[in-house]
Amino acid sequence: LLQDARNSSVLNNDVVGAFLRSGRVAGLSRPVKIQFWHDTVLDASNATCVFWEPGAGMGSTGSWSREGCETTHGEGTVICRCNHLTYFAVLLLPVGALTPAQLASLTHITTVGCSLSATATLCTLLLCCFSRQWLRDNTTRIHMHLLAALLLLNCSFLLSAPLAAGAEGLCQAVAALLHASLLCALAWMAAEAFHLLLLLVKVYNIYIQRYLLKLSLFAWGEWAPTWPCLPTAWLPRHGPTQPPPVPTGLPVLAVAAVFVFKRDTYGYHTISTSGDYRNTTMCWLTSSPAHYATLCYAGLILLFNTLVLGRVAVILRRIRQQKGQAWKDWATVLGLTCLLGTTWGLAFFRFGVFLVPQIYLFTILNSLQG
Repeated sequence: LLQDARNSSVLNNDVVGAFLRSGRVAGLSRPVKIQFWHDTVLDASNATCVFWEPGAGMGSTGSWSREGCETTHGEGTVICRCNHLTYFAVLLLPVGALTPAQLASLTHITTVGCSLSATATLCTLLLCCFSRQWLRDNTTRIHMHLLAALLLLNCSFLLSAPLAAGAEGLCQAVAALLHASLLCALAWMAAEAFHLLLLLVKVYNIYIQRYLLKLSLFAWGEWAPTWPCLPTAWLPRHGPTQPPPVPTGLPVLAVAAVFVFKRDTYGYHTISTSGDYRNTTMCWLTSSPAHYATLCYAGLILLFNTLVLGRVAVILRRIRQQKGQAWKDWATVLGLTCLLGTTWGLAFFRFGVFLVPQIYLFTILNSLQG
């Protein structure tokens, strides 16, 4: 009966109930002291006193709350002091869970950063459409595709938290859109790295037939947008009256297949904190295999992009070695770091003392990528 929607664990599976027959007891000036013994290493970051609040959890009989309770850790004991009587326990939290204050600040940073990125990418795409002469080379076209993917990613991410309070079907659709946008954005970062490799590393000019179309097949999908400024780029190859093709690529096909055949992969994703046990949710992946598959996909792309970035840095150093312009090399590498998305690699350093600094760096750098 005392199980919340997140299947939270309590210390030693012990729950202590204290009541008076005369009625409900709350607002005590002298708190009730409850002591729990244990033989594990615990502190305030992963174990705290809570009480059971009936009917407070969505889709469950209730949830755990810490309101009115204080936690004190001693040698082999956890002492709870609460100003009311009910069922009490010591809730065990995931290692590295954020505090409510940290989650609130990260949410604010993400909202501001993604809003700025979405605005910047949208303005750039509109400027591109009104100045079509900018799209005469493949480099600029690839940049525009990456900006379009980042625009979708930022918009879907900004919608994921508000829509988590709505209908499950709508939340699943937004989660699928967010997942597809992330995969497409990462794929276009890989396309940027591949194009950079052809420009700077290869000695001889290499012609690839329908180059941009093949990149779109890899990075977009069947829903690739036919932006108003893109048909002009395709006109020399496909003719003035024939519309550009709509490619069918890997990222969106994978997400569409999962959404159709295993829709419960997407839905309400709970974010755990160390001090607030009311669910904080967003629309995202709910399946661990899908989460790890996405991490592997991102890891392979980021590894390739990092190797390309290192190779480009070596080439730039050789070119300008005798010109005394090392600061320009560093500025170029810094710009390419953002372009190739290597800052997303910070997601693989969530451990130990790096946890909180990594999360803040990851949030600031990647929310402002656009």
